[in-house]
Amino acid sequence: MSISACQPVGLWRWLVGSGKTTIARLIPSLIRAGAVQVLIDGVPIEQISIARMRALIGYVPQDSFHFSDSLRENIVLGAEDEAADRAAEIARLATDVEDFPAGMETVVGERGVTLSGGQKERTALARALVRDPQILILDDALASVDIHTEEEILKGLRAVMRERTTILIAHRISTVQHADQIVVLEDGGVAEEGTHEQLIAHRGIYADMYNRQHLSEELSEL
Repeated sequence: MSISACQPVGLWRWLVGSGKTTIARLIPSLIRAGAVQVLIDGVPIEQISIARMRALIGYVPQDSFHFSDSLRENIVLGAEDEAADRAAEIARLATDVEDFPAGMETVVGERGVTLSGGQKERTALARALVRDPQILILDDALASVDIHTEEEILKGLRAVMRERTTILIAHRISTVQHADQIVVLEDGGVAEEGTHEQLIAHRGIYADMYNRQHLSEELSEL
């Protein structure tokens, strides 16, 4: 697996347990690859220090931890906080902040107990963005937001994603359809690979689920 510069990639999940989160955790060395070699710009990750690796990568897992501290501190985690407001805006968290009793200084409670699922995801996204990583990994990071909010977040992310390698992992095709390369995983392996247009023309797993999701969205709007 080679991570090259500034190429947004979508890993689309066909089945639970297909291996998408394993891939996401391999890149920042949260787990070891064993016999499989993981490269970043052609360099094996074993040759990159953990400190350097973590500085390179912004990783939003499916279940992010939130501290009993202010929303601002949960975003910056001790780093410089000048970019916190901008990161919250890109993550579409700024509007929610206006309704919080103390704005960005509102204490969110242990594990973010005062936040909704979507607000937790957007806080974790802002936390990753504020560090300005060269590699951004979003592991089902928009699963709890509605389609409209997801679209707004992706619009804000497009300028960010143009400047770095971005890996989007999702179960909604709308999340990954604009990626430069989409990989469909099934039963721990690659089932299909290509752009959105190529995969639709292929009329396989991806096209079938795209049609189902598109129909479901149309029915929900009736």
